[in-house]
Amino acid sequence: MSMRIAAALAATIGVALLISTAAEARPELVGTHLADYSPGTIVVKTSERRLYLILDNGHAVRYPVGVGKAGKQWAGTTKIEGKYLNPAWAPPAEVKRDKPDIPDVIPGGSPRNPMGVAAMTLAGGEYAIHGTNVPGSIGGFVSYGCIRMLNDDITDLYGRVSIGTTVVVTR
Repeated sequence: MSMRIAAALAATIGVALLISTAAEARPELVGTHLADYSPGTIVVKTSERRLYLILDNGHAVRYPVGVGKAGKQWAGTTKIEGKYLNPAWAPPAEVKRDKPDIPDVIPGGSPRNPMGVAAMTLAGGEYAIHGTNVPGSIGGFVSYGCIRMLNDDITDLYGRVSIGTTVVVTR
């Protein structure tokens, strides 16, 4: 096999792997055993690093997410309290304590803003479901308790849900 053919084959395989990985990271319609939840409910399964938007009894849209790192995870039921496009971000006290050099506010639209293109704040705490400008963090245990999504995915979910939507986070 010539070097040119081998290089072309390697490049093609590499591109196919990238396309496959990107396709796996897209939201997908799935059958689900989450029949205990009403349509419109968001269910985050921390152990799977997946978020499900329940459509009906047996179907959901599934998104890959990043979740709280060790010691930062939580479980419970809450509601979406606010919805924001290109939000500015002020680090919570715990983040500021761990990273004292971080600015007090990072403007919306900044590539350094960890909220990405949209955020939906959750009632009763400092947590949100939000986008990210670090797509490689999706699928990991990476946050201080927030649910992190690809920017395209948070844009999709943002358009599907309203303030008051129930959010259930399980381990």
